[in-house]
Amino acid sequence: MNEVYEFLKACGTYYLATVDNGEPRVRPFGTIDCWDGKLTIQTGLKKDVAKQMLACPKVEISATSPDGGRWIRLTADAALVEDIAAAEHMLEAYPSLRAMYTPGDGNTAVFALTNAKAVICSFTAAPVEYRF
Repeated sequence: MNEVYEFLKACGTYYLATVDNGEPRVRPFGTIDCWDGKLTIQTGLKKDVAKQMLACPKVEISATSPDGGRWIRLTADAALVEDIAAAEHMLEAYPSLRAMYTPGDGNTAVFALTNAKAVICSFTAAPVEYRF
């Protein structure tokens, strides 16, 4: 899991796909954290993306390394983490989000990526698979 975290952190931006009434929805994301042994992302409960993950937890993430030489595809189930400490930890890692989010505000949401399979690929090496 740490390798996947480090890869996504280095990317800065990744693309998160969710399902909305059977249709795919993809948007750029930037929050990635490790909390309580789980890879986590953050958003607002008022946003469509959170509503989509609550209705259908299947997600996929894709990103390319900053040098463009490697990429990742990660499939997982997104599980809401109902621990204010997880939100606090996330906002410590991303202090600019404090202008929009406060732990315990009824909107700040952290989702753990569970039952995950990530594959990091390149054109010059064999794919490396991680499961967590």
